[in-house]
Amino acid sequence: MIKLVPFTENDIEELIGWIDTEELLFNWAGSLFHFPLNKDNMLWYLKDTNNLKTSGAFIFKVMDEATNKSVGHISIGSMSKKNNAARITRVLIGNKEFAGKGYCKLMVKAAVDFGFENLDLHRISLGVYTQNKSAIACYEKAGFTSEGIQREIFFHEGEYWSMMEMSILRREWEGRS
Repeated sequence: MIKLVPFTENDIEELIGWIDTEELLFNWAGSLFHFPLNKDNMLWYLKDTNNLKTSGAFIFKVMDEATNKSVGHISIGSMSKKNNAARITRVLIGNKEFAGKGYCKLMVKAAVDFGFENLDLHRISLGVYTQNKSAIACYEKAGFTSEGIQREIFFHEGEYWSMMEMSILRREWEGRS
């Protein structure tokens, strides 16, 4: 139903168009980028990615196979070869046509499959702001388990945001139906 394709320089403008508010940018990338996104920031983000032999990060554009339309964006980074672990980051359903239709779960499952099948990972984690209830539900449906809350770790527009840490282990992935 979906496919992950390497995110390239040709995809930057579309992503920038999707990130149209500071709050959306903060939910998507925390403090990694400043609003508004620009091509220079995105070129830095792409540097040294998407190579199975040398990369510490894999950045994907998500495509709907039936329509060949862009759905969103997802990445896997923070790779630890010693611990066989990585982190899913920057999950976004950018094309509103696909919002609320289960694509988030498909994207996350595809990224998890990529991590366990291609990167031989033992553990994949992620962090999600606690007010993002739909994302938490998505990650739970994709097999992730909550590990706890980092309380009030980010200050954004006059309020502190807390982050839930979640993970999935290889044995849980192998046992899913």
